[in-house]
Amino acid sequence: MAVIESLLDTDLYKFTMMQAVLHQHPGAIVQYRFRCRTPGIDLARYIDQIDAEIDALCTLRFSAGELDYVRGLRFVKPDFADFLGLFHLDRKYIALRASTDVPGELELEITGPWLHTILFEVPLLAIINEIWFRNTSEADFAEGERRLQAKAALLRDAPGFEDCRIADYGTRRRYSGRWHDHMLPRLRDALGDQFVGTSNVHLARKHGLTPHGTMAHEYLQAFQALGPRLRDSQVVALEAWAHEYRGDLGIALSDVVGTDAFLRDFDLYFCKLFDGVRHDSGDPFDWGDRMLAHFAANRVDPTSKILVFSDGLDIDKVKRLYAYFRGRCRLAFGVGTHLTNDLGPTPLNIVIKMVRCNGQPVAKLSDSPGKSMCDDAGYLAYLRQVFDVRADAGA
Repeated sequence: MAVIESLLDTDLYKFTMMQAVLHQHPGAIVQYRFRCRTPGIDLARYIDQIDAEIDALCTLRFSAGELDYVRGLRFVKPDFADFLGLFHLDRKYIALRASTDVPGELELEITGPWLHTILFEVPLLAIINEIWFRNTSEADFAEGERRLQAKAALLRDAPGFEDCRIADYGTRRRYSGRWHDHMLPRLRDALGDQFVGTSNVHLARKHGLTPHGTMAHEYLQAFQALGPRLRDSQVVALEAWAHEYRGDLGIALSDVVGTDAFLRDFDLYFCKLFDGVRHDSGDPFDWGDRMLAHFAANRVDPTSKILVFSDGLDIDKVKRLYAYFRGRCRLAFGVGTHLTNDLGPTPLNIVIKMVRCNGQPVAKLSDSPGKSMCDDAGYLAYLRQVFDVRADAGA
């Protein structure tokens, strides 16, 4: 059985970004690069298995039923659904090899039109994860379900947390597709209204869940090479998003060049236009305080806005954040690896990041040093200078 059996087996924000790319930048050429941040992992040993799964991935097409489901999403435009009917992932855009410099290291690059490569990231990460765990551990669904039920009880049975709601954001680092499929309906049954859906479009369709997602870092990163000026790239990206979705999908990602730079760009217009903001790096309590103060300073009622937390969450952290911000704003939580890869073996920390667009380097300067991925030190220094970001941020 192939690891990926449907092109919908990915995160919703890949489709929302892809639609914007189709309409606004269909000719943009990008490059993504893979990195394993977990030391001592010999992925190259399984390169043949990974290679075969990529070949299988590139044979997939959207079925008529899948296209009908996509058309039924309120923000999907007819021409995008029609485009997906013609779409497939093309193997020619992927370069996969074992490193000749670092034993065991896997070198994987994706280079090609943004429109035709944007859907590679999530399934490739899911493939690498599943191949690794398939070869190095025995799946223990009983242990995984025991842990899952214990997590659900921590949230469900805690007085005062009845309105605390979580969604699954764990596709890219899951133990396996089979476990992901197994755990979602069980989590829904255990949490009831406290479980609001999943980022995974295929499993949302299969289990009657709500798919969640808006934009990822790559969307704003690309505008570093697409916008008229680097300094204006974040503003241009947010304006382009608003032009595409006209107020729908209104959660802005705040850490592509750091919170300080984001707040300088996220003016009264954006404060009123967007429904809220998403946290993905740095201290979440400090970040949330700053966001709510920023809304208030712009004469926007913070209680009308949503703070979405999605950075390395577990149930305990969700509860602490909920208790801290409850009543001050609307809240949403996306929990990933803690749900989809907690069966005993240690999860991998692997990523695929956009590193170039139209031949120019792009990067993110997040609020957590070490999250950036760029091979051009000169560009990183220039990016920091342009956005007035400290030299130790995103290093």
